Amino acid sequence: MMGTAAGLAAAGKIPFCSTFAVFATGRAFDQIRQSIAYPRLNVKIAASHAGITVGEDGSSHQSVEDLALMRVLPNMTVFVPADAIEVAGAVRAAVAIDGPVYIRLGRAPVPVIHGSDFVFRPGEAVVLRPGQDVTVIATGIMVAAALEAAESLSAEGVTVRVLNVHTLKPLDVETVVRAAAETGAVVTAEEHSIIGGLGSAIAEVLGECHPVPMKRVGIQDTFGESGKPGELLEKYGLTPAAIAAAVREVLRRKEKKRL
Repeated sequence: MMGTAAGLAAAGKIPFCSTFAVFATGRAFDQIRQSIAYPRLNVKIAASHAGITVGEDGSSHQSVEDLALMRVLPNMTVFVPADAIEVAGAVRAAVAIDGPVYIRLGRAPVPVIHGSDFVFRPGEAVVLRPGQDVTVIATGIMVAAALEAAESLSAEGVTVRVLNVHTLKPLDVETVVRAAAETGAVVTAEEHSIIGGLGSAIAEVLGECHPVPMKRVGIQDTFGESGKPGELLEKYGLTPAAIAAAVREVLRRKEKKRL
């Protein structure tokens, strides 16, 4: 499929490829690297069933490393939409981009967080909620969880800035660094391994530009397992409560650093 898509792109078409994310990025990595990314061909990979919310299909079908694989490839743009509105925007943006694009899509239904007037702008993080105490940077299905966590923390007097990073590559470095500088603490949230995905990308940027207390919420260097999506999110700590706990931790570290 990837080789055929590369041929179609070389002939001037704009092919879209789709299969489970674990197979699209893992099984076909060599073809993507050699035949699509290296020659910078105009192929769009819209991979579905990403993350542990694939559910009962189990770890063999749950991709928790696809963002790391795609993010490392030169010439590759990486989109992780948070809802149906962003998916539509990401697809249109992918068509307009001259080069390979990876779009990460899930299986389970997710809340709609944007209005119909939302404009998807590649490479621009979206500030969904203002806040001065801490920043939660989320992607994909964890954006809705981040907003829920921020709302619960407001009852504790904590103002949480929520950033939606729908474009993992190229990353909106300016917005990320500004948020870290203005709030002094960062939590990342993703339905992906904390190694190589959003958490790694943010840590790399802040390590170079503006180090602050930081905590990564995500898959903790392990494979998934078979189960209902909601139960798996709870077991692996991908919940609003887990994000809120991480926020409290970085706030304690922020205060300790201040003293």
